[in-house]
Amino acid sequence: MLEDIGSTGMILIYLAFAMGLANVLLLLGLLNSYWKTYKEIKSQFTIGLLYFATFLLIQNILVTSATLIPLIVNVVPFRVSNSEFGPQIILVLVNMIQLVALSILYKINKN
Repeated sequence: MLEDIGSTGMILIYLAFAMGLANVLLLLGLLNSYWKTYKEIKSQFTIGLLYFATFLLIQNILVTSATLIPLIVNVVPFRVSNSEFGPQIILVLVNMIQLVALSILYKINKN
């Protein structure tokens, strides 16, 4: 049960989900921008950006969905013995790093 991982573990799972959702929204914004650019200049580089952002979006949707499922069915998807939170902190850190990187890319792209 999710209660077994403690309040810190639960907060980390919710935080990972929120950051994953933010990543998905940033990627949708980047895809929209890349698509508009592609329609104007039709460059190979822009096609590459579209492919890259699409695959990163798919990855983020899958990971964010996998984070949400345990919250819906009330089970712990991963547990490290003798640890209140184990893999959850790694998921939060990965999502946080990706969120910072995508935010920078989005900001640069909008200027």
